[in-house]
Amino acid sequence: MTRAFLFPGQGSQQVGMGKTLADAFPAARAVFQEVDEALSQNLSRIMWDGPEGDLTLTENAQPAIMAASMAVIRVLEAEGGLDIAKHAALVAGHSLGEYSALCAAGAFTLADTARLLKIRGQAMQAAVAPGEGAMTALIGADIETAEAVAKEASAGGGVCVVANDNAPGQVVISGSADAVARAGEIAKAKGVKRAIPLSVSAPFHCPLMQPAADAMRDALAKVSVRAPAAPVLANVTAALVSEPDMIRRLLVEQVTGRVRWRESIASLRSLGVETCVEMGGNKVLTGMVKRIDKDLATISLDTPAEIEAFAKGL
Repeated sequence: MTRAFLFPGQGSQQVGMGKTLADAFPAARAVFQEVDEALSQNLSRIMWDGPEGDLTLTENAQPAIMAASMAVIRVLEAEGGLDIAKHAALVAGHSLGEYSALCAAGAFTLADTARLLKIRGQAMQAAVAPGEGAMTALIGADIETAEAVAKEASAGGGVCVVANDNAPGQVVISGSADAVARAGEIAKAKGVKRAIPLSVSAPFHCPLMQPAADAMRDALAKVSVRAPAAPVLANVTAALVSEPDMIRRLLVEQVTGRVRWRESIASLRSLGVETCVEMGGNKVLTGMVKRIDKDLATISLDTPAEIEAFAKGL
């Protein structure tokens, strides 16, 4: 099988997400109900009706995005007989999307995944006091330039590292607010096209997230992890992983580590992948894939019609 199933990360949430699927498919409704029950929270109401400020909260956005992706998976299973082991060469997700990928591949139960992401969101939010951290997207920067910018900025004090190597010309840095602000100026001096401060609640994927990594180590130790039906392309290594103890370890490292998305997608064709299928997410990952390897075929599944058409071809 030459497909990779991809699962989006934070930022792809929007009010109304998943509602058309819930209206159209019992399998999707069951996902949202199970997540609500697992969290003892009416998360689906926030997803469908807002307010947007509540949905954007990290502790809500993370399980919500996962639930929307898993609704697509469950509908494909019900409507098209989807079998991850048979229909995908591998799965991968961007940051929190790695949990969605693992859930889709059967490494975690849906309820455990929802609870883990709730804990992850709360822990990441609590790790750094408001205003003390920041993230900035460096548009037009290659990874070498971004690394040089971060190194120079952190030399002046504070933390500044590359957090997300998303695609050519799209690298995100993260760390202490003062160091990241300095990095923006340094980037411009080095000819980077734009340095755009991101509206985020915490400086994700940097060493300041260590308290959240510790919380996830504790949480993951209490959850059963099974070998996934298809290997997972891990964020922090851009390499395949299937062994449960290694999955746990890499998910802990992921909290403070770099999301190596560009490297992950660049490796796909050497792994036999010809088509990337994005499970929800407003085509955010599909756009990145096209920037990384324009010869990879892409399919994005958001609407009932898209999902039904794909299911017929399985």
